Amino acid sequence: MRNAAVERKTKETDIFVALDLDGGKVSIETGIGFFDHMLTALAVHSGFGLTIRAKGDLEVDCHHTVEDVGIVLGQALSKALGNKSGIKRYSSFFIPMDEALAFCSVDISGRPFLVFDAVMPQAVVGEFDCCMTEEFFRALAFNSGITLHIKSMYGANSHHIIEAIFKAVAHALSSASEKTSSGEVLSTKGVL
Repeated sequence: MRNAAVERKTKETDIFVALDLDGGKVSIETGIGFFDHMLTALAVHSGFGLTIRAKGDLEVDCHHTVEDVGIVLGQALSKALGNKSGIKRYSSFFIPMDEALAFCSVDISGRPFLVFDAVMPQAVVGEFDCCMTEEFFRALAFNSGITLHIKSMYGANSHHIIEAIFKAVAHALSSASEKTSSGEVLSTKGVL
């Protein structure tokens, strides 16, 4: 089983995520156009099937919706990975997006951590506050139990920087979650 569905309702958001690590349809609706674009890129470039339906208090701002989508997607990723046996576990990837270059390194370890190093020249893209990029990936990393290092090497356009980051994460996650021939947990401890 490499799929999961998770639902979370709070006073601020109502979110449903269905994730299939082995592919499937992609359908994203968060009410934040640029965020939908980035989540679609994450799904397409990882090869994951992904459905996200999110309703949030966007009259306040995008913070609760973006962070809570990260929480629920992280929980779905954790469930879909199960005990993490039989996967490659590690991967790193660079993605260029016009003048921007982003790097991601991931360890599907059961030990949540985020290192995020990216300067956003413009504070907002569409209705998306660029500072929420870090909040999304923190919520994703801590709720999925992965170690995630993200770095924007350079870039002048926040749209390009964020898109390069999402695609780098997508490719790194895709590779790290690939099945191995051994079927065993990749750890000297024998468990993660």
